[in-house]
Amino acid sequence: MKEKTSALHSEYIIDGIPRRFTPADILDGCLEREPEESAIFEEYEPIVDESTDPCPATDQFNSQDVQEYLTRTSALVGTPRNCPLTFPEGFTKSRIAKALLDTMWMKGHFRLGDLTLLAKWRWNNKALGSMAAFYSSVEAAADYIDSLGICLNSYSYTESERVCQVAFKVAATEKPEDPDEEIDPEDEIDLPGNAPFGSIHPVIGRRRAVPDKLVADPDSWLIFIPFDSCDFRLGNSLLCQAFGQNGDTAPEIGDGDYFIDCFEIVREFVEDKVVLSGVSVGDGGLLPAIKAMCQENVGASIDVSGLMNAYDEDRSIRVLFSEIPGALIQIKDIDYDYADAEFLLQDIAYYPIGHPVPGTGSVKVKSGRGGGISDILQSLLSSQTSEGED
Repeated sequence: MKEKTSALHSEYIIDGIPRRFTPADILDGCLEREPEESAIFEEYEPIVDESTDPCPATDQFNSQDVQEYLTRTSALVGTPRNCPLTFPEGFTKSRIAKALLDTMWMKGHFRLGDLTLLAKWRWNNKALGSMAAFYSSVEAAADYIDSLGICLNSYSYTESERVCQVAFKVAATEKPEDPDEEIDPEDEIDLPGNAPFGSIHPVIGRRRAVPDKLVADPDSWLIFIPFDSCDFRLGNSLLCQAFGQNGDTAPEIGDGDYFIDCFEIVREFVEDKVVLSGVSVGDGGLLPAIKAMCQENVGASIDVSGLMNAYDEDRSIRVLFSEIPGALIQIKDIDYDYADAEFLLQDIAYYPIGHPVPGTGSVKVKSGRGGGISDILQSLLSSQTSEGED
């Protein structure tokens, strides 16, 4: 007789070690309200599985082919992605970050603590290691959601014959009685009034408050703000997917406190109309995000040398294509000192990486490690320098 199991309610034994909680136990602890008790109690057999070991590293990318990498990686941005059975934790956290970052650009008045998430897993449970990866994905989601100070609105699991996917989106609940922000009612998404660290009357629009395309102002600044303190790594990236490589380890995403600080300051800039344009950095990494901001007649010239120096990173490909969650914003030159002071006040590392270039839709990239004190002095003399940079 075939044993009856449940992905959510069975106990798990992974690598021979029994796990204390079921996935449902873990996710129920993240819900904004107590789950309803089921009137029917069923007993399920445990799920036994093994973790999938990572393949040997095959990262063979070089900076001379950056434009080819950009073309092939950008073509994959926006396509459905499978959760890898190796390093599912980082991928799951990146899906949470993506949902929150994409919300940050919308009209309205809200904070990160006003948001709740809907979580959905579609999972192929047949392959060896798939259910161990699912359990790790659930654990990672709960850990990251808790560290961000937000809650789950609901979660679901469905079996799939082909894919292992996890997705999150911002949840909307009952309408606040008296929202302060004046927004077209047709554009309004109401936010929960019982979020743990929220505003009094949060409201979020369905339309963007700022454009996602560059404004043709060559004196304005393009500023990159990583929303995590982890190092740049190419594992699980679209670049590796495009070329059939694994890129070694994935970024160790998980600094929830730092994400909160970054989110709040960028959101403040959006609401105060300091941001001329902005996009989320995630799928594909920094360079595809810059390319997505370009228009037919407005390109960009960027220099990631300072970013490489700050991270003690000698490979520009990692900086350009690693999928660390973040934001890329365009601000006026006149607002640079204000932004610098705000970043410094909140102890946020940010990196001015270039300017828009009217008349072309391409991206010109400069990279390289600096040569020491002389380069630092030259940078101070020739351009504005970020006091808030690490």
